[in-house]
Amino acid sequence: MVARLLLRAWPRGLAVGLAAPCRTLSAGFEPGQYLQRSIVPTMHFQDSLPRLPIPKLEDTMRRYLSAQKPLLDDGQFRKTEELCKNFENGIGKKLHEQLVAQDKRNKHTSYISGPWFDMYLTARDPIVLNFNPFMAFYPDPKSEYNDQLTRATNLTVSALRFLKALRAGLLEPEVFHLNPARSDTATFKRLIRLVPSALSWYGAYLVKAYPLDMSQYFRLFNSTRLPRPHRDELFTDDKARHLLVLRKGHFYVFDVLDQDGKIVSASEIQAHLKYILSDRSLAPEFPLAYLTSEDRDIWAGLRQKLVQGGNEETLRRVDTAVFCLCLDDFPVKDPIHLSHSMLHGDGTNRWFDKSFNLILAADGTAAVHFEHAWGDGVAVLRFLNEVFKDSTQAPAVTPQSPPARTDSSRAVQKLSFKLDDAVKAGISAAKAKFDATVKTLTIDCIQFQRGGKEFLKVQKVSPDSVAQLAFQMAFLRQYGQTVATYESCSTAAFKHGRTETIRPASVFTKRCSEAFVREPSKHSAAALRQMVAECSEYHNQLTREAAMGQGFDRHLFALQYLARAEGVALPELYLDPAYKQINHNILSTSTLSSPAVNLGGFAPVVPDGFGIGYAVHNNWIGCNVSAYQSRNAREFLQCVEKALEDMFDAFEGKAIKT
Repeated sequence: MVARLLLRAWPRGLAVGLAAPCRTLSAGFEPGQYLQRSIVPTMHFQDSLPRLPIPKLEDTMRRYLSAQKPLLDDGQFRKTEELCKNFENGIGKKLHEQLVAQDKRNKHTSYISGPWFDMYLTARDPIVLNFNPFMAFYPDPKSEYNDQLTRATNLTVSALRFLKALRAGLLEPEVFHLNPARSDTATFKRLIRLVPSALSWYGAYLVKAYPLDMSQYFRLFNSTRLPRPHRDELFTDDKARHLLVLRKGHFYVFDVLDQDGKIVSASEIQAHLKYILSDRSLAPEFPLAYLTSEDRDIWAGLRQKLVQGGNEETLRRVDTAVFCLCLDDFPVKDPIHLSHSMLHGDGTNRWFDKSFNLILAADGTAAVHFEHAWGDGVAVLRFLNEVFKDSTQAPAVTPQSPPARTDSSRAVQKLSFKLDDAVKAGISAAKAKFDATVKTLTIDCIQFQRGGKEFLKVQKVSPDSVAQLAFQMAFLRQYGQTVATYESCSTAAFKHGRTETIRPASVFTKRCSEAFVREPSKHSAAALRQMVAECSEYHNQLTREAAMGQGFDRHLFALQYLARAEGVALPELYLDPAYKQINHNILSTSTLSSPAVNLGGFAPVVPDGFGIGYAVHNNWIGCNVSAYQSRNAREFLQCVEKALEDMFDAFEGKAIKT
């Protein structure tokens, strides 16, 4: 299975910062309608993006064996090495040649795009916990603006401004600036917009600016994953103008765009949300939202019953909504409660199939929970950054703003579903499964305050490599072994790039972890520092390779996908227990760095694993860990803290405490 939270931007999370300041629009653009007014069209670079390379087969085999080395004993490794040699010289060579030929015939996309969509959409597991992650906003810096109604209104209006800017081509293109003093300037933008789209990427490249793929962005809005037998469908209807609001398991819709496509007044949106918040209806006996937490084939069958029962148009209102706004009736108690609420909630007040749910707790704590098949975290994180910035710096309403004097009882439609006995039984069964699964999930978090990026850069080591090394040391201390580890890396530098895997567990991290955990007294602080530096150097190499599409995971996945599509007997390499083991990712990790995001998280990708969301800030390191009953998240985090303390002691020349 793959990591569910794919948040690393290319390269190393640096491409997801806030965009450049807006510039004045030409006449004809209404003020307040657009979040940005870029003079460079949003999709200006898309046509000229470079294509995702297919690695050489011999490089993939070499990288695969390097990743297997710390996980296998000598006998297992020799067997896997032999299988790799046979694969490279036999069926693997033929499949690779077919993949390259197929890629040359499909220059409009990447070799991984189709198989990756299929991987997500054919998965039959429930999408909640298994795939969908969350990212929580920081509170509004002005405390009075965290009132639920005020913040819900402001975030909704800012999201609509983002939508309008995106569709009008006025959203700043997503670009990683290696030398922002040269490329992130008004002068460069005035020049690059004159370069034809077919050549624009090359113009940016000349000043060390790297445009990123934005092909996923259109799925942010008016989009839903529809359950279908065997393979789900991604559905988008950009003509719909209404917002879907969930509260206490009830569904409400009202238009947020008028007939001309303009955002309705913020005071109207505020009035309609206030009306919904004042509804005193009890929660429904059979909350329909539970069905989106079901096995996909079961949900597909129950959805068909709903359609046959006269609910087709009502479901269409849900599916086509601009997005889903979830208004919860309780405040967030602490970071752990926040994670549980935003990752899964109680199952009644989320529509897990929507491209994203914007969730507002009673105290104004806000988060985005998103479905993963349509796209990766880079697009969602850009959305969060822009919406947070706009809603806090240019809020549409203030806490003192009066709602519009309008008849919300006419404008707001409360959706009603006709449920037969089979659907009611399905909802009850879905609730039972959901409650049982959620009950087994534990989440815990830490903030390591001794230092972060600034300290580690002085030590000349990669902050990300230190965090990953801490996870390796922690698992070794807690369970006595090195296990398959997954770190996500975006390949958005390429047309229709998705992600590649960084494999943080290496012979270097294994040696270093064993030195720190099992025999620290045998090594001087200088020797330990040198081992950490070697881990850092190798981790940086793996990261560069992954960001450039030169990992091994996606290549092997595509070859396996092709073998199945061609009806070829599955090569022995894929039947090797070692291949299954390295893809059983016990440590599934993902990081992000954002001025908007307070906390992010996801569930483990395997029953005996950990889901590790983390961020290395300037002066501290945060880590949010989930686990099921077979693992202990609290103990793991205590071991992570111990590992970080030990490394910081070594950096400062102190003896490691046993």
